[in-house]
Amino acid sequence: MTYALGDFDTLQQMPSWVTSARAETLEDAAFLSGAALSHLHLVLNREEVPQSLLRSRLALRAAEACVARSGRSERAGELRDAIAFLQPGDHPGPAGETYLAWRRAVERPISVKALHRALPEVEAGQIAEWLDAGHGAPINRAALVLETVLTDAPRQEVPALILAEAALAPALGWDHVVSLLATGLKRADLSKRGEDLRLACHHAVMTSAIDAARLAADLARRTAYLKAVAPKLRAKGAGESVQMFLTRDAVAPSTLPLPDRAARRLCDRLVGLGAIRELTGRDTFRLYGV
Repeated sequence: MTYALGDFDTLQQMPSWVTSARAETLEDAAFLSGAALSHLHLVLNREEVPQSLLRSRLALRAAEACVARSGRSERAGELRDAIAFLQPGDHPGPAGETYLAWRRAVERPISVKALHRALPEVEAGQIAEWLDAGHGAPINRAALVLETVLTDAPRQEVPALILAEAALAPALGWDHVVSLLATGLKRADLSKRGEDLRLACHHAVMTSAIDAARLAADLARRTAYLKAVAPKLRAKGAGESVQMFLTRDAVAPSTLPLPDRAARRLCDRLVGLGAIRELTGRDTFRLYGV
């Protein structure tokens, strides 16, 4: 059976009894977060959802949240710039490193090797040991990993959250990290332990799952339109370029498989068609995305 995007718009709307409920106890929070995750699972299984792009956009949000909790001022635009224009040998800076870790964490199916690529400063054996700390239901598993890492290495917030997400996803049947905890947890939550931390994780996942479902629907609409206008593009390499926009949060014209001038013209054409957006507001060193 096939579904129109209108059907998907209806599906992505989280039931009001989930979005409006207030969970004061661990039992209530677990019930509501489970309902939100179940709904998000249905949304993510829809073929209209651009999975790589969604994970990339959620990774940017996760990095932005981590950077803000650390007291730094960089936001999404600065994080994109820190990575998009890196030259060989350049250092992205602390905020850029955070974004790079999250972006790498969501790119490949979950494995110790893939996580070590995202967190090269953490030994692969240590990653495996920390992941083994998780057991039980999905959010309980993630909370245990988060608590274990932060107990062993209190200053390693980013690795702790990435590994907690990596523990959560397989427990839900997902083979890639989908960033949910990092955007929903507050700074004070990361000092909690035991039942208090599990409660905070349930609240975080419930909030983030609602936002992720909305984002998935928005990206599904945007990418559907980009695919619809793609046949109008005549430039050689346009098809490969469109595929890059369908899978990446932000694209610099210089990375497209086209000569510089042709790449800029293609981006301008797609902006004119309403298929992509210019993300920086600048006249030079521009970035584009769905």
